[in-house]
Amino acid sequence: MSTMSPIPRRAFLAASGIVSGLLAAGGPLSLIAPGRAWALEMKVLSSSQGAALMSVARTIAPHDGLEDAAYALVVKAVDAAAAADAHVREVVTSGLAGLGANFASQTATARVAALKNVEHSEFFQLSRASTLANLYSSELAYAHFGYEGEAFSKGGYLTRGFNDLHWLPEVPLQDSGPGVGGG
Repeated sequence: MSTMSPIPRRAFLAASGIVSGLLAAGGPLSLIAPGRAWALEMKVLSSSQGAALMSVARTIAPHDGLEDAAYALVVKAVDAAAAADAHVREVVTSGLAGLGANFASQTATARVAALKNVEHSEFFQLSRASTLANLYSSELAYAHFGYEGEAFSKGGYLTRGFNDLHWLPEVPLQDSGPGVGGG
């Protein structure tokens, strides 16, 4: 029989590092997400560190209409890297500490200024690379931006309407360049 007392919910959440949120109803991500709510359980980062890292990612790649769930994928990747490598963990934790405890609640202008101050640091380079690699390769971002993915497996771009250039004016054949149209 265990004599351990139950851990209060607040202490558990603070220790386990959970970042959660809701998807906007009717938004593009709500169409592909399994539910409106999402949660990210982290291995080594705390909830406040996860929130700060999400703000770092959102500041590096700001897209007003893109849901936090897409940015949470960046946090998940950085947390996994930090769990696997002690050096990465030190870079991330010291980098976040250097930004300050209230980084996530600062204005966008203040966050940009804070990141400009550390843009040559290993922390910023790791955060930037993780943001670009994980945010823009996710199905959530694809849905938001209207990207349908690679085209080869779907027959290529030309057979799917990407050669429809109705928005360009017709160029007279004689203006098409040498070797075209007998010129």
